[in-house]
Amino acid sequence: MSQTQDLLIEVGTEELPPKALLKLSQAFHQGVEQGLKNAELSFDAIRAYATPRRLALVISKLQTQQDDLTVERRGPAVTAAFDEDGNPTKALQGFARSCGVDVDDLETMQTEKGAWLIFRQQQKGAETATLLPDIIQQSLNALPIPKRMRWGDLPGEFVRPVHWLVVLLGDDIVPVELLGVSADRFTVGHRFHHPQPIRISTPMTYAPQLETEGHVMVDYEARKQAIHGQVNELAASLGGDAVINPELLEEVTGLVEWPVALAGNFDQRFLELPPEALISSMEGHQKYFAVRAKNGDLLPHFITICNIASQDPAQVIAGNERVILPRLSDAAFFWETDRKSPLAARQEQLKTIVFQNKLGTVYDKSQRVAALASSIAQQMGSEAQLAERAALLAKCDLVTEMVGEFPELQGIMGRYYAQLDDEPADVAEALDEQYRPRFAGDELPQTATGIAVSLAEKLDTIVGLFGIGQPPSGVKDPFALRRAALGVLRIIIERQLSLDLFELISEAVNNFVDILTEDDVTTQVMQYFYDRLRGYVIDQGAKADEYESVLAVSPTQPLDFMQRLNAVAEFRKLEQAESLAAGNKRIGNILRKNEAEQEGLVVEPGLLVEPAEKALAEQVVEAQQALKPLYAASDYAGILNYLAGMRETIDAFFEQVMVMSDDEAVRNNRLALLNQTRALFLGVADISCLQE
Repeated sequence: MSQTQDLLIEVGTEELPPKALLKLSQAFHQGVEQGLKNAELSFDAIRAYATPRRLALVISKLQTQQDDLTVERRGPAVTAAFDEDGNPTKALQGFARSCGVDVDDLETMQTEKGAWLIFRQQQKGAETATLLPDIIQQSLNALPIPKRMRWGDLPGEFVRPVHWLVVLLGDDIVPVELLGVSADRFTVGHRFHHPQPIRISTPMTYAPQLETEGHVMVDYEARKQAIHGQVNELAASLGGDAVINPELLEEVTGLVEWPVALAGNFDQRFLELPPEALISSMEGHQKYFAVRAKNGDLLPHFITICNIASQDPAQVIAGNERVILPRLSDAAFFWETDRKSPLAARQEQLKTIVFQNKLGTVYDKSQRVAALASSIAQQMGSEAQLAERAALLAKCDLVTEMVGEFPELQGIMGRYYAQLDDEPADVAEALDEQYRPRFAGDELPQTATGIAVSLAEKLDTIVGLFGIGQPPSGVKDPFALRRAALGVLRIIIERQLSLDLFELISEAVNNFVDILTEDDVTTQVMQYFYDRLRGYVIDQGAKADEYESVLAVSPTQPLDFMQRLNAVAEFRKLEQAESLAAGNKRIGNILRKNEAEQEGLVVEPGLLVEPAEKALAEQVVEAQQALKPLYAASDYAGILNYLAGMRETIDAFFEQVMVMSDDEAVRNNRLALLNQTRALFLGVADISCLQE
């Protein structure tokens, strides 16, 4: 058993980009872990650490040397290795030379296919210390760095200049040189609290030493939790709850090494502004956390995270209060300026904003969305005029001062401005709801007008991009079409809307007059939705074969698709399911081989000979009548339950009837009967797709 030692790797840098810090740390972790595995070096666990000035890993019980290996090379077969006189052939001599040994040093190995000459050699494993430089270098090279930097006259590149490097294997420094820095055992503490070097005793003392000696909380998650706790505690002391945006929390965690939360105040007059505007100003510009009262109203307080334990916190707070004043004043100015013009008056300005070069301006898009939203609203039984109005106003807030400064407020500010313009309540709400769902798990539009506009906006974008040959490819999805498609499906299914997606896509296509260049756009887009629907239903717990069984009959209403899918899932629980699935598969194969999968094939009663086929024909006629009200009610579970009762009759048919009769008329009549039988099931799904 090889010996083990703990390993510490720390790369000390200038301040790393805070939004990328966690990803960089995770990638470094994964890179080194994979490098160790590739080198066949065992270890117990890897702990990643990250602060604005360092990426670090502590690896426990790392194997200090690779295991020795037995290298084995197979040479020629014994029958080909020696001539009739027992002398080595040229093949054997060449093999021995390539191995650097004499023929006598080779061994014989017996196999099922005969005897072979082989060369065995013990290869000593490399020491871990000699492998680490390449492993570390490759891991750093593979980090997801958008823009790499060069500094000095060094040939290498990195996200930020590197100032120190610590690589300890047990008590020993590993001789590594990266990016112009040689490894040592000295790290650096907090820039202000402890700028002096800190000698790391062992890898396992790294984190505790930095915290106690260096005033650095090097554990990213621990630092994040500390910030979260401090902010919540301080907000509670102010009589409210902190507004903690997860993205802001991550960013602040990436900005500080020693977090200290402090609370400040701002003028109450700013509370007249929409709270979203104040929060965006505080979060976007200053990285502050806002505070809400228990009733949800914003309080005139903010919480900032300092990277220092100041001896005079009041001075720090006063400085932050001075800084936030002009920021909030700007927001107030934007608000007052925007209110001078109604949203409707801004429509003309949309002609100056290009949505996509080939698809025209945002104004053009608004006109198309208005037409489609109006149609969707009609199909839903809601007011088409409201949907049309909302769609025409939907993008007008893009040209306001507030949204120009805070793009994340689009839709939200539109709602506020529409309310001030005395637009109908549903219209105002729709301006915000058009973007829902904004992300996975986000809430859906609530109002009928909002639903219509949201669906129309998303469908117009998807159809437009597919129509000019720019669908998503690989990881590239600049217009977020995947999210938009899933949003459409979620709205229709979860809001229980009986909308035909194929028809909506076709209508959206027709709104692009002489713009789209691709052929058969409707079919392309419909297939794209089917692909997205597959992921959606599997996430909901459906099985892949259940989805395929419904897809086989191509329902174009997502809600109807889900109803069929649920019916199939219940059907497969029945004891008859397996037999009927096999029977349907057999029927399908017979019909395909004989090109008998046609609608309208008529069964001639006079050509029915065998009792089993007569019984099936009678049951099919009965089923066709009995199922009509169930189809009318879309009671797919009821339909499949009814059809489950046909198992014995179908099984008896295959046991007692020769489908491929020599009599052509009888054969065709039996094929017609099977076609009608299968059609009963295909009215719901193709259950032959179900696996055992």
